Amino acid sequence: MSAIPEDHRPHETPEVVDAISFLPPQTLLAASLGFALLLILAFIVLGRKKSKARGNALLLVGPMDSGKTAIFSKLAYAQTLPTHTSLQANASDISLTPSKTIRIIDIPGHPRIRNQFTDHLSSAKAIAFVVDSNSVSRNGPAVAEHLHHILHALTSLPPSQTPPLLTILCNKSDLLKTSTTSGPAASLATNRVKTILERELEKRRVAQSASVGVEGLGEENSEQTGELGGLECGADGNATFRFEDWEGGEVVFLGTSVRPESEKASEVSEKNEPDAGLIALENWLEDNM
Repeated sequence: MSAIPEDHRPHETPEVVDAISFLPPQTLLAASLGFALLLILAFIVLGRKKSKARGNALLLVGPMDSGKTAIFSKLAYAQTLPTHTSLQANASDISLTPSKTIRIIDIPGHPRIRNQFTDHLSSAKAIAFVVDSNSVSRNGPAVAEHLHHILHALTSLPPSQTPPLLTILCNKSDLLKTSTTSGPAASLATNRVKTILERELEKRRVAQSASVGVEGLGEENSEQTGELGGLECGADGNATFRFEDWEGGEVVFLGTSVRPESEKASEVSEKNEPDAGLIALENWLEDNM
């Protein structure tokens, strides 16, 4: 019988042993937990970097003739320039401190183009809603209607996006007539604006709860069809509207004023008190931006 050539003899396949099988279960569990922890930390770090890169802009929004562009000029150029009704956004970078620079974007208040602010929400760290505190008692419904759009946009952001901070600037406070009992003009302005806006926004909330259209509660027709949200307060979302109970977060009221360079203080304030100007706003920006 002839011998089988060596090349044709069957070869035994060496057994492959998985190195992981030698590890005890406790080690495998610890390694899995460690890997999961590293992934979580990586997501947190990346999320923080993305957040820092995302929001460094201040959006100036509000009705026409509220003084947005005057505030923008004072912050951006340190002087009050002649202003007129804006039809396009203005933007400029300003230095709050030697190491902190922010971008200010002045959004026009015209009803047809005021919703341009939504184009800048992804880069906004704060929104300043500017109100003429001297005329808000006459224009309360229209001002509240505009603010309602802002509140709706903020509460409609996806959970993954941190909403911008919100401050309401009670502007032109220096034009209010004060007395010895009313206190500083800035305090009078913030109290007046807050009271009127809460009253008008509550009217809108009640009207919506009763399935009544809210277009008639503002002087300007709503550009956005469908029901607007953003007025929910309290645990069940049906409480009377109060800014301190608003589910969208904290709302800060600041009194501001921007005087023309040529205007004398004695012509503005009967109380002859120093003009607070934009000091409160500048301090707030340094602390929050």
